[in-house]
Amino acid sequence: MILDSAAHVPEPLRSALRDFLMALADDELLLGHRNSEWTGHAPILEEDIAFSNLAQDEIGHALAWFTLAHELGAPPPDRAAFFRDAPDFRNATLVELPKDDWAFTIVRQYLFDAAEQVRYAALALSAYRPMADTVAKLRSEETYHIMHSRGWVQRLGDATEESHRRMQTALERAWPHALGLFEPVEGEALLVEAGIKAGEASLRDQWLAQVKPILEGATLSMPAGAPLHSGGRVGRHTDHLADLLNDMQMVARLEPEATW
Repeated sequence: MILDSAAHVPEPLRSALRDFLMALADDELLLGHRNSEWTGHAPILEEDIAFSNLAQDEIGHALAWFTLAHELGAPPPDRAAFFRDAPDFRNATLVELPKDDWAFTIVRQYLFDAAEQVRYAALALSAYRPMADTVAKLRSEETYHIMHSRGWVQRLGDATEESHRRMQTALERAWPHALGLFEPVEGEALLVEAGIKAGEASLRDQWLAQVKPILEGATLSMPAGAPLHSGGRVGRHTDHLADLLNDMQMVARLEPEATW
């Protein structure tokens, strides 16, 4: 059954879809903020510009998902971004981790971009028409994102002994958190049954099939037995998220009723 608008989505499907959209938005918002921290600090000027653009794209994508969630009863986008506390966020823990060094930023970006590539391919077929339409608008930018991050992984993985060491260390740190990108939201089964999204386990398997040859081609070893770092989709986060929100929300919370 095709659902043409928010008005056609019944409860409890409505609640599950709203939570899923908020998870998508939170992932994009926080990764966008982390990437913006490279503005003025990237290793070369070209990447200073590139990561500023990436941050702008991701925050723009967050706005698109927040807007769809708002149509289903979530707070307006600005309230959702700047006036929720850490336990109310539904992002995967991967995106809240500090930017660390360039190797970690690149590894995180690639793992996230690859996950979005398989997720967006599935969402393009969603029975919820507004979500499929939104994906159609965002996928062209995501194509550039993964070309960029994948190229850096391939370039640094076996460039020098030092770059390889840093990339392997980054991969081992990021991997358990990246697996958390596929933690299902509450009501996952309802969304899958309605044809709104694919199951997270299926998406994870597609992601693994995509990233494995790229990482191995860059002479990076897939982490074995790394424990899944989950909980983000139900509001359990690292201490880093509260610190990030203190910085990100400071100005808005100084004047909560202001019109910017």
